[in-house]
Amino acid sequence: MKATPLSNCERRFLLRAVEERKRLDGRQCYDYRNVRISFGADYGCCMVELGKTRVLAQVSCELVPPKPNRPTEGILFFNLELSPMAAPGFEPGRQSELLVKLNRLIERCLRNSKCIDTESLCVVAGEKVWQIRLDLHLLNHDGNIIDAASVAGIVALCHFRRPDVSVQGEEVTVYAPEERDPVPLSIHHMPICVSFAFFQQGNYLLVDPSEREECVMDGLLVIAMNKHNEICTIQSSGGIMLVKDQVLRCSKITAVKVAEITELIQKALENDQKVRKEGGKFGFAESIPNQKITAFKMESAAVDTNNVEEQAEEIITKADPPSEVFAKPILHTPGTAQIGEGIENSWGDLEESEREEAAEEEGESEATAFECQKMETEDTSTMIETKKDEPIVLSDSEEEEVVILEPQELPKRTRTQTNSKQENTSKKAFNKRRKKKRAAH
Repeated sequence: MKATPLSNCERRFLLRAVEERKRLDGRQCYDYRNVRISFGADYGCCMVELGKTRVLAQVSCELVPPKPNRPTEGILFFNLELSPMAAPGFEPGRQSELLVKLNRLIERCLRNSKCIDTESLCVVAGEKVWQIRLDLHLLNHDGNIIDAASVAGIVALCHFRRPDVSVQGEEVTVYAPEERDPVPLSIHHMPICVSFAFFQQGNYLLVDPSEREECVMDGLLVIAMNKHNEICTIQSSGGIMLVKDQVLRCSKITAVKVAEITELIQKALENDQKVRKEGGKFGFAESIPNQKITAFKMESAAVDTNNVEEQAEEIITKADPPSEVFAKPILHTPGTAQIGEGIENSWGDLEESEREEAAEEEGESEATAFECQKMETEDTSTMIETKKDEPIVLSDSEEEEVVILEPQELPKRTRTQTNSKQENTSKKAFNKRRKKKRAAH
């Protein structure tokens, strides 16, 4: 993905705000954006909102043969999709560098951390195991995709229920949800990613960077940790050098944020399970009437319009009087003018130097025309005096050019448009004709 281009003014503004410990959304340097979790009607479907960044997660499963080197373990598959709906810079069906990096980071966070018991997914050793597939779709991009994707992924896996199965000899029976209750996955812990953005070569630090802050940051540090303060994975990008104290400080901040997010996830799962048992509205069905899925909708605020006229009069009386309007333009320097509503255009006024140049050009053009006229009259009289039987030699040179001007129509003002080469050619031709005339006399 190509980052949104920022002007130099915007970059300076953002960097100066970071130096002054201020952020565009009013947060402090170590503050996290609000996290909101909602579930779908089916198990394993959830949507996580991290500020305005939205990620939709869906978990599915099927029975497949196991891998030859791991006959008693299930298979985990993770896939993150970045669509143009989330940001115009994302191209559909293209494996960008950002997408590859995010997919690898999610796999290390969820698979390599051994948060899911893959042996519990085995149905028949060497023949049938459960393949768990996690699909993540970015719905809106406002920065920090990896944190939102990691939260959405672990929440969807915790919320998912696979069908119950029974094995009798070589026959495997898969029961529908109406026949037997689905079985949840065996999850040991919940790894959650926390991102840190560094500015000015590591001198300034921000937690949970937004999309604009990511455009001007020098480096990014991502730490995945669970509530037991166990680091599952860590990754640094951007080419900055971090000292040990900086990494330790980020790990301490990560421990606090992970504990808060884990508690929020557990409460959301408990509330969803409680609502499902009671038979009330749950999941997206509760959000559809308020249009909270497809659009960001602000709550309407009551506005008092009783004293609008009085307040308007007070504002007008306290306001500064309008600036004076000049009838004539103000010329700050020769050749410049102020143009605006109610002011005449004065760009036609030339400088003194320009006027002098125009006069000189006009004089030169008139002198050139007079010389050409005189030369043509002399040539005409010379040819009359020559004998009739004398042959006339015409030059075939491409450099010579003869310009005939009517004596009655003298241009008042002409601008010479010939270049220096043409002027030299005309002078040479004029000198040749003078030599011929002298030789004839």
